[in-house]
Amino acid sequence: MPASSRGSRAVSALLKGSPRICTQCTRQPSLAQLSQRLYSAAATAAESSAPASNVADLPPSDLPPPPAHYATTPQHAPSHYTIKSGLILTRPPLLTRTLHPFETAFFLYQKRLEERLSAPFRKQFYFRRDTPAELDWRLKTKERHGVAGRDIGRYNPRGRLGWNDEVLVGSPWGAEEERVREKILEDAEMRVSEDGEEIPVEDRVKVERPMPRRTKADEEGDVRRLDRALERTLYLVVKSEEGEKGVWRFPEGALSTSENLHEAAARLLVESAGVNMNTWIVGRVPVAHHVVKPVLKDEQTVEKKGEKTFFLKGRIMAGQVDLKGNTKGLTDFQWLTREELQKVLPHDYYRSARLMMADR
Repeated sequence: MPASSRGSRAVSALLKGSPRICTQCTRQPSLAQLSQRLYSAAATAAESSAPASNVADLPPSDLPPPPAHYATTPQHAPSHYTIKSGLILTRPPLLTRTLHPFETAFFLYQKRLEERLSAPFRKQFYFRRDTPAELDWRLKTKERHGVAGRDIGRYNPRGRLGWNDEVLVGSPWGAEEERVREKILEDAEMRVSEDGEEIPVEDRVKVERPMPRRTKADEEGDVRRLDRALERTLYLVVKSEEGEKGVWRFPEGALSTSENLHEAAARLLVESAGVNMNTWIVGRVPVAHHVVKPVLKDEQTVEKKGEKTFFLKGRIMAGQVDLKGNTKGLTDFQWLTREELQKVLPHDYYRSARLMMADR
């Protein structure tokens, strides 16, 4: 049903109680609606018949002209800061960290518990009887008091004291990394020849030992080499000729007009440390920033501009720093840990970047 029909029915229902209006009249359009429609039609006809007026014939406006600062492009005041980009180049840890004594004791407890719960070792499945390998196994097992595990100390999980699987503090049978490593390397040496005879100690083939955790650079205290502090993250700092003794900073410099932060950081690294490095800038978002306030002679005159330095994070994968021919006047460089940076960098400079540095 159309909306107009529903509306007329509703109006007629309301007006049924009035004796002066019949049902037929209520269904007809009201005089107010008819007059409104006729008035709108007349207005439309009058507008269409009226001639178009010229804009020049309109009377002048009495409103004042707009202010001058609205009509022109806004002019910014000269900045009191120089925007700079810097790169915090890092070498990630190459070794896992040294275990805490509590962690060492816990891992030893786990190994002994595994020996207690696992099935006995069946040497008949792995060694044929009266072979050199089986004879070598006998010698080594006898030294371990019949225990198959080589890194659990003097402990027999199936003996009378098998329940006592915890090591006391200061016990020589603990699971120190150095002691366990030496025991495993000693056990890996073949002690029986192919003829079934025991090999003398001086004639045994030594097993290749792993490299020590402390390198030659650690022993000599050489802070320019990358093969030092293998458990820690190293950060590159360079020394400029500012002041009498020079200042240590991260590689940094001013931005040009058409550069982004990451583009400027890559350019400044090449200008500062050379091209003999394979590096990677992790992202395009700064990880830290440092602000130096300007020196004002008065309220409007700047004696020395301030600096706003935004640092990006980078990684070195190969190569080394080469300061020959650098354009920044740098004289020295170092690869330092977080604690060493705190002693070398200026206090405010270090505080600006310390939150992005890893704990290790």
